[in-house]
Amino acid sequence: MKNKKLVNKRNLWFERFMALIATVNLGLVSFNLTYIGWRNFYLRNLPQIQKTYDPIKGIEPHRETENYLKTVEELEQQISETGLTSRLSTIKLQELRELSVEMIENNPFAAASKSGTLEKIKNRMRERLDNESSKQAFMTFWSQEYLLKQGWNQEISFFNGKIKPLIASNYYRQIGENGEFIDKFWIIDLPFVLLFTIELFARTYYIKRRHPGFSWFNAILWHWYDIFLVLPFWRWLRIIPVLFRIEKAKLLNLSSLRHQIQQGIVANFAEEITQIVVIRVINQTQNSIKQGDLTRWLQQSQTLRPYVDINNINEIEALAGIFAQTVIYQVLPKIQPEIIAMLQHNINSAFNQSPIYSNFRNLPGIGQMQHQLSAQLATQIATNLYHALVSATEDPVSAKLSSQLVKRFSEALTDEIQKKQVISEIQSLLIDFLEEIKLNYVQRLSEEEVEQILEQTRNIQTEVTLPLLTDTNHRTKPGL
Repeated sequence: MKNKKLVNKRNLWFERFMALIATVNLGLVSFNLTYIGWRNFYLRNLPQIQKTYDPIKGIEPHRETENYLKTVEELEQQISETGLTSRLSTIKLQELRELSVEMIENNPFAAASKSGTLEKIKNRMRERLDNESSKQAFMTFWSQEYLLKQGWNQEISFFNGKIKPLIASNYYRQIGENGEFIDKFWIIDLPFVLLFTIELFARTYYIKRRHPGFSWFNAILWHWYDIFLVLPFWRWLRIIPVLFRIEKAKLLNLSSLRHQIQQGIVANFAEEITQIVVIRVINQTQNSIKQGDLTRWLQQSQTLRPYVDINNINEIEALAGIFAQTVIYQVLPKIQPEIIAMLQHNINSAFNQSPIYSNFRNLPGIGQMQHQLSAQLATQIATNLYHALVSATEDPVSAKLSSQLVKRFSEALTDEIQKKQVISEIQSLLIDFLEEIKLNYVQRLSEEEVEQILEQTRNIQTEVTLPLLTDTNHRTKPGL
């Protein structure tokens, strides 16, 4: 017992260790997938991460924007040495004006999908110089007259604070021979993939030994979710095995989350699946009617269309017998007063409509006699009818005659229905009726609150499960 607990404890710690490794790997995958979108943040706040990870994504400084910033630094150095009005400073300012026009016309930000950054640079320059033309704004900004008037230190501080970070965020990303951007994340991911591959084969081998009847494929599918850990593509799907492993390692209880996900999936697809199933059944029924299956079914005799009986009982006759006995012995005695009242009313109406009775209606005592007579007649008719029905059900000869009557009625009805005019009309009405069900009833099914259906399903499952658990507890022997 102690050895088993020790083994279980070791297995739990191993599961936790592998779950943590899988979580770390998922974190690296997420970082890699979001790096391009967050690169500006790393550039401003964590430049060391940006410098280290840029080569992994095949990112290098863009020559045109890098040359632009380098020229600005050279201008700053030149002005600090010889001043703003020197000949060398004038040459650098002219060079910056030319580079600014080239940057606006060539848009070196487009290759990195950062054209919006160039628009932001142009807008800030327009606002700074109060000029609707971004080219003219740059030309004015990098002029001696403007810088002398506004002050070199103030304007270069504006550039370094508002414009330079935007230009510096541009980059060039290398493209491989396959036409895709270079991404060397596989170098980081490879040790994890190898580890998970070894673990997957080890688990598969262990399962194969415990269940010799399993094929290798079935053994691998036992932990199907681990396959996502070894795929070199669709790495974002690794969140599935990570969640499974975290719950299996008892690091987090994700049963409620799994329940909500399952409920969400069911809720999203239940409506569509319901419509598909119902409409498909209706369409198949309509096609069957159009193809004449109804006619062929009516025309086929019992010998040509053998019926498969599983219990040697004619269910239709049995149901009819149960229904008849319930009506005769249970229902009719309860509604006998209402039947008598209805018969008495009809007898009174017949008396009142009789021309002979109308001549004697005004005589004394005739009205009372009519009421008593109609009551007696109604009671006698209802009683005789009830006894006749009871005798018919208990008398074998009456039962046989009734069976023959039903059989003959069915045959006569089938013969009349098989007539071309009748069967065509029935087929047309059935097809239209099914179409109305599709347009009305199926639409109501789609409007049904799926959440309410799921809640009712859970309640039914709970009601079924609790008695089973209670019964199991009662049958469990004390002390075991």
